[in-house]
Amino acid sequence: MQTLLLPFTPRFIILTICIIVTAVFVAIGLNDRGLFPLLWIPIAVFGGLSCLGINDLLQTSHAVLRNYPISAHLRFLLEEIRPEMRQYFFESEKDGKPFSRDKRAMIYQRAKMVLDKRPFGTQEDVYGDGFEWMHHSVAPKPRADEHFRITVGGPECTKPYSASIFNISAMSFGALSPNAILALNAGAKRGNFAHDTGEGGVSPYHRENKGDLIWEVGSGYFGCRNPDGSFSPDEFAKVASSDQIKMVELKISQGAKPGHGGVLPAAKVSEEISRIRGVAFNEDCISPAFHRAFSTPVGMIQFIGEMRRLSGGKPAGFKLCIGHRWEFLAICKAMLETNIYPDFIVVDGKEGGTGAAPVEFMDHLGMPMREGVNFVHNALVGIGVRDRIRIGASGKIVSAFDMARAIALGADWCNSARGFMFALGCIQSLSCHTDRCPTGVTTQDPTRSRALVVPDKTERVYNYHRATLHALAELIGAAGLSHTEEIKPIHFSHRLSGTEVLSFARLYPSLRSGELLEGTDNPRFHDAWAMAQTHTFAANCP
Repeated sequence: MQTLLLPFTPRFIILTICIIVTAVFVAIGLNDRGLFPLLWIPIAVFGGLSCLGINDLLQTSHAVLRNYPISAHLRFLLEEIRPEMRQYFFESEKDGKPFSRDKRAMIYQRAKMVLDKRPFGTQEDVYGDGFEWMHHSVAPKPRADEHFRITVGGPECTKPYSASIFNISAMSFGALSPNAILALNAGAKRGNFAHDTGEGGVSPYHRENKGDLIWEVGSGYFGCRNPDGSFSPDEFAKVASSDQIKMVELKISQGAKPGHGGVLPAAKVSEEISRIRGVAFNEDCISPAFHRAFSTPVGMIQFIGEMRRLSGGKPAGFKLCIGHRWEFLAICKAMLETNIYPDFIVVDGKEGGTGAAPVEFMDHLGMPMREGVNFVHNALVGIGVRDRIRIGASGKIVSAFDMARAIALGADWCNSARGFMFALGCIQSLSCHTDRCPTGVTTQDPTRSRALVVPDKTERVYNYHRATLHALAELIGAAGLSHTEEIKPIHFSHRLSGTEVLSFARLYPSLRSGELLEGTDNPRFHDAWAMAQTHTFAANCP
């Protein structure tokens, strides 16, 4: 049961005025019965608005109405009459392509389990440059079993994890509100999929509903740090021993701001977050751009091996956005040199990320997800270890087609951040970093986060996950396939121009198993492999 809170705040000023005006008019009418016939219209108007506002506070379906009673109806009016306010319906442009309202509508519909079909054919320009599609079969198969799962864990892993191929991407408590974390994890528990904690540590809100967790450890080592900010093996082992934590993940970089480090603004560093993360209260919480625990590719791989040991043999891996190619290939060489291999690698695309970042970093730094996933996949094939390392993909993945495309390029599973945020009710007001989120998703203000009703949003998180995998199963069946493992680059095409089309197999040529070890002339790998060194991330330039 949600408590009705009415703090003195401008957000409730319209409702407060309506209640006061209604009470004044009623009092005047009761005091002078002769005036009452003249007052019934304003009493009806302001009384009706008061009832509407109180209903807004009590209903559980629309968080923005709970935070902005009466006034938020303007948003729904604008949604009907169009054009909508840009900040509500479009993300800031990346590569000239804003995140479409149609995709947001699709997520909302699936989260609410309402009809997600539309008439009058595709709204994409099928003859425009960059259009992509998946091929169907004239002999489609019955819809595949939509409970797609993969096992994560190589030979050194003693506690492998059976993971869904669609999971919640890294978003920390602090960046998200307590209610948002509770709803995400409860949805993951109900749907039997995983919830990545983000680098902010494992909070009580992650633990309460007992959904599967992937614990992400960033350069700030939150939840496993010494007082000086360095990594604490003992604290890490203590937290990682929890049965709820299924995998441990080292964050090297993230798509929104690779090479920048993370920032939780002081306005969002509450006493609770200060306690959970082990940082100063009401001060900017900054993750360094680099790790203190290692400084070389060999050191990084050894650290991941130590994370696996300290966690009791759980799958251990790392997440990064690909930058210099020789650096990732240096990590590959370090695997071969040390004979230590991560169980998984999550590739974050530069177009991904739900957090705030400098525009230049957000738009023009790092490798896009598709190229990154395919590069990592081929690099692991090229050194002959692809069969023992799983690849996750994250970066603007919200639909079944997005998932199928990423899998075709080399991913084993996909993570989504913005998709699950939209399922929670995010309207992209772009106020995440201000602590004034209108829907209670990204705020530490309890008077705002109360708007997000956990049982209602838990259902929507579960529904979105289930409906998206259902759509993926339909896509696979339409292509004449039975499982995601059968999706290959040849099943997709990309339009280069109005007259030229290439399959993904041509756009993303594959390496042979062991080709990097034998010597390759592939231009994506030849020079970078020669420049890669195991004891420094710097390039070995002639």
